[in-house]
Amino acid sequence: MDRQLGKMEFNVKEETNNIINFIKKYYEESNLGGVVIGISGGKDSAVVSALFTKALGKENVIGITMPCHSKERDVEDAKIISDYFGFELYEVNLTRTFDVMKNSLNINAFSNEELLDSDINLKPRLRMATLYYLAAAFSKSRKQIYLVAGTGNACEIYVGYFTKGGDGMSDINVLANYKVSEVLKIGEYLKVPREILYKVPSDGLSEQTDEEKLGITYKEIEEYLDGKKVKNASLIENKHRINKHKKGIIYYERE
Repeated sequence: MDRQLGKMEFNVKEETNNIINFIKKYYEESNLGGVVIGISGGKDSAVVSALFTKALGKENVIGITMPCHSKERDVEDAKIISDYFGFELYEVNLTRTFDVMKNSLNINAFSNEELLDSDINLKPRLRMATLYYLAAAFSKSRKQIYLVAGTGNACEIYVGYFTKGGDGMSDINVLANYKVSEVLKIGEYLKVPREILYKVPSDGLSEQTDEEKLGITYKEIEEYLDGKKVKNASLIENKHRINKHKKGIIYYERE
């Protein structure tokens, strides 16, 4: 992804149909069956679940909500999404799993403050392990292959606002080249409930909104990706640079 997104005209009907047709074609060509999606209760997972429901049929979409020291509202919002689009939703509470693992990893070498980022990133890593575990189980039990869908958008991916080995990992991601405003337009077109679509985005981990955590707004990131001059350009560029390693494994190339 580069800073050329803003030069593309956005036709929401055309883009939505292109995504749906891409999913259908990829699944048909690869002989795949279904999809497992982590449902956070926010706009991105709601839009992804809507797209896959349109493409594969609600019977081939499985949503997993995974509270982990989470707000009750997030689980309630996940249920609103699944009820609205008609796909199955399972709840896997990872709170105790997180507590047990955190305790097991205690080597008495760090302060609580030094462990803060590790604790925050452990949650999405547990969630991704859960999604892959269940995708394999559903593939076996229902005799068709289930992929794990990612939900990250272009703004998050560009600045590295995701956890490596956590929410940054998936088999298929259909929002990776769409900015936040475009995701919202797709969500409106698919009639995602407005209380979900326009819920203030937060990571559900640090008690901060996305923009508070980033120190920049999604609007600024979008304008930067559109090639415009923005006040926090150096901060955006720095986040992009230092988080590059999250987007893949760095290999040494033999000479």
